[in-house]
Amino acid sequence: MKKYFGFLFLCFSIYSNANVKLPLLFNDGMVLQRDQTIPVWGWADANEKIEIRFNKQIVNIKADKNGKWMVNLKAEKAGGPFELVVKGKNTIALKNVLVGEVWVCSGQSNMEFTVSQAMNFTEEVNDTNFPMIRQFLVEKDMALTPKQKLKSGKWDECNKNTVGSFTAVGYFFAKKLYAELKVPIGIINTSWGGTCVETWTSREAFESNKEFREMISKVPNIEIDSLLITQKNKLITKIEQIQGSKIVTDETLFKNLAFNDANWPEMNVPGLWENQQLPDLNGAVWFRKSIEISKENTGKEGILELSKIDDQDVTYVNGVEIGTTNNYNQSRVYNIPAGVLKEGTNIISVKVNDYSGGGGIWGDASNLKLTVQKTIIPLAGQWKFNVVNIRSEVSPNSYPSLLFNAMVNPLIPYAIKGVLWYQGEANATRAEQYKKAFPLMINDWKQKWRQEDFPFYFVQLSSFDEFGGNSNIGSKWAELREAQQYTMETVPNTGMCITTDIGDAKDIHPTNKQDVGGRLAAIALNKNYNQKVVYCGPKYESMDIKDNKIILTFSGLGSGLMTPDKYGYLKGFEIAGKDKVFHYAKAYIANDKVVLFNDEVQNPIAVHYGWADDASDCNLYNNEKFPASPFRTDDWDMVTKGVKYNVQ
Repeated sequence: MKKYFGFLFLCFSIYSNANVKLPLLFNDGMVLQRDQTIPVWGWADANEKIEIRFNKQIVNIKADKNGKWMVNLKAEKAGGPFELVVKGKNTIALKNVLVGEVWVCSGQSNMEFTVSQAMNFTEEVNDTNFPMIRQFLVEKDMALTPKQKLKSGKWDECNKNTVGSFTAVGYFFAKKLYAELKVPIGIINTSWGGTCVETWTSREAFESNKEFREMISKVPNIEIDSLLITQKNKLITKIEQIQGSKIVTDETLFKNLAFNDANWPEMNVPGLWENQQLPDLNGAVWFRKSIEISKENTGKEGILELSKIDDQDVTYVNGVEIGTTNNYNQSRVYNIPAGVLKEGTNIISVKVNDYSGGGGIWGDASNLKLTVQKTIIPLAGQWKFNVVNIRSEVSPNSYPSLLFNAMVNPLIPYAIKGVLWYQGEANATRAEQYKKAFPLMINDWKQKWRQEDFPFYFVQLSSFDEFGGNSNIGSKWAELREAQQYTMETVPNTGMCITTDIGDAKDIHPTNKQDVGGRLAAIALNKNYNQKVVYCGPKYESMDIKDNKIILTFSGLGSGLMTPDKYGYLKGFEIAGKDKVFHYAKAYIANDKVVLFNDEVQNPIAVHYGWADDASDCNLYNNEKFPASPFRTDDWDMVTKGVKYNVQ
């Protein structure tokens, strides 16, 4: 009898708690997409009757046998605030609901990059009273199979207290749109730093694609906890092979001058370890560098500069702690007290803790140095390293589809106008394959949304000297930019914002996000909002060879070609002959064409423009101040040819 009543109580509890529920996107302060059908969906009891009221619309529906339900409200004009009421056994009343333009903002760290990190934040925050601009921030999450519900997230109105956490690119895009359209703007920020395009693509897309079908067949359908064990064991084996011994956790002596690190492997510094021997590591690594101090500098105070360290460091000189910082994007400048430096050999020891994404000592090599009196000792080059801890967690890049499943799929089929995308840095080593991976992801999202072919606008990689690449040794970043250009030219309803002129050769996260958002907005205003403004820069079309000169023709001229150089000199152009050796070209504008030559190349056959990791020298624009996209005219093999994405 007790078991019987216990069963009845359990059933009653389940029944009484099965309230109608909505996705987290449906909440107070939300923005709905205007001028198109508005899907509203949720969960309730099996076969429960649901009533949805919005503005003057009333729709009734019954949940299916699994408790799922969805209705499509008729299109609404921009406006609000309204109330959205969903009534089943319980009633949910969402207040302050607006109807306007909704854009998804996604990608890696340069999309995640917040307004508080952008240049001129103090000035910007005083101009942020825009209650019609709102952000929904998706909490970071991963899943091996598609999820129906987000981990967390909420809508925030734009004001002085909230704008700092908005995606900077998305906010400056929204700010420009609002200034021109005067309608509510909603941005859904689903981004994660350091992530590759494959983690944002669904399993079904890979299974249907010849390029990736074999790869995805190797990905196990198991739980995250099981993946943790598998991944950690693989990583431990790999690291022990690199280090030639078991991972040592007793690190008490690693900071000391007398410690013998002769058997430690070496790594180039600066440079993220993901791009070197430790591609999948989150955890702790010790770095050691020996230096020689002269008698004249013995015992003197010094300044140690370690560029930047991702994420946190504790730094020692001869066993004495001289500084610690926990900020991946902050320059490390530490004072060495008098009496620490010894005559002869000294040791710099740095323990680096990386929590996610990139890890290690990174940034500009010129900012890696020790200064003692008038002596400057460069520190870039080979450092000894030793892994002492592996974080037991799956990273977003461990397996494909992890972020699509947890941070995109739950958003579908929320009505949107389009997508803004800033990503590619994490795919630079596989730039050639990006020509297949990136279009696959874009088309995957469009198919999954089952919405009218929405616009997908993205940011071309900016200028950053990550690998020191150029035309003659190869440039992975240039190849990735080419893959992005290819995507824009081959995938319908896409657009690309060029940013090589507003990057930072020493920082992968340039702070000028105002112009990035503004340029994306120019594309949208022209293509989607009937404002006939110039929205792109010159694009290479063809070339003619006359004697030792090459003459280039461009589209996207606007009202004509120009350069901000006061002498009219164009930079960033190179030419090569049959030997495939590139030389800087003398270049000038003539009749809205570009003329190139170099006296050392009498029979030129190929041109490169901006073909380098750091393409900030490029200075060809149209009169509307939009830069030309980097390009090449040859089809010679590149350095990322044949490099494929694979699952370890």
